[in-house]
Amino acid sequence: MTETITAATTKPWHGVLVATTLPFTDDFAVDYDAYAEHVRWLAANGCHGVSPNGSLGEYQTLDDTERAKVVTTAVAAAPKGFTVMPGIAAYGALQARKWAEQAAEAGAQVVMLLPPNTYRGGRDSILDHYRTVAKVGLPIVAYNNPIDTRIDLTPDILAELHAEGLIVGVKEFTGDVRRFYAIKELAPELDILIGSDDVVLELGIAGAVGWVAGYPNAIPESTVELYNASINRDLDKALPLYRDLHKLLRWDSKTEFVHAIKLAQDLAGRNGGKCRPPRVPLAPELADRITAATRDVLAKGYR
Repeated sequence: MTETITAATTKPWHGVLVATTLPFTDDFAVDYDAYAEHVRWLAANGCHGVSPNGSLGEYQTLDDTERAKVVTTAVAAAPKGFTVMPGIAAYGALQARKWAEQAAEAGAQVVMLLPPNTYRGGRDSILDHYRTVAKVGLPIVAYNNPIDTRIDLTPDILAELHAEGLIVGVKEFTGDVRRFYAIKELAPELDILIGSDDVVLELGIAGAVGWVAGYPNAIPESTVELYNASINRDLDKALPLYRDLHKLLRWDSKTEFVHAIKLAQDLAGRNGGKCRPPRVPLAPELADRITAATRDVLAKGYR
């Protein structure tokens, strides 16, 4: 018997948590009303929560006032039982703790935390980072993205963080599906969340309990269906979906992922729009490739 995961029956960091894009006006101001509508739309279309202020939300380009208001906007728009898991990445522990405090005050249920995102520290600095932020009291999902941070939260480090009670889960973004099994050998009770869209099937059938996802911004119903089929190991349903959608999902782990997902939103009739600098418009060849892949998926009826 299969079961559809719902936010009401799980821990708040379980299920499909959308790393939300952020809409801007023509003059690059944050469009908070459009963002609130997007959060409500994702909830209405089967997603279990949102993760604002991640890389897909272009948090690095926001000032402190904007970044805080994105979180309060998401919490205010979220219906009952719908998770808001803000990204609280920062240069160091003191700044990250401030963002954790802001998230707690706003009413978020959980936060997602990278290691220090510019300082390539060792094990001691990583442990201090998570210990400092954990004092706020919100559950922490670690975010392992060694591509951007140059710090790899290896299975043994994650096991130590979990054993000390500092983290409840990890968003695993290496793309190496073998990591799942190594982590589980050392920390069997640590929840693993799928970190990139193009390994959702592999990590879903392995036992992931969540997905911090990009493409539900454009096609939420189909991606939630894929997630549920994957975690329920319903390969008759999951494999055809995955084959059809993978041409889009793989863009989530490429440099142009923000552009790609916002373009897919535009083509799907949603409000994707422009990116803030330093991102500039896509080169025509890339835009054409993403457009063709998106139109192919939409033509097959995926929404």
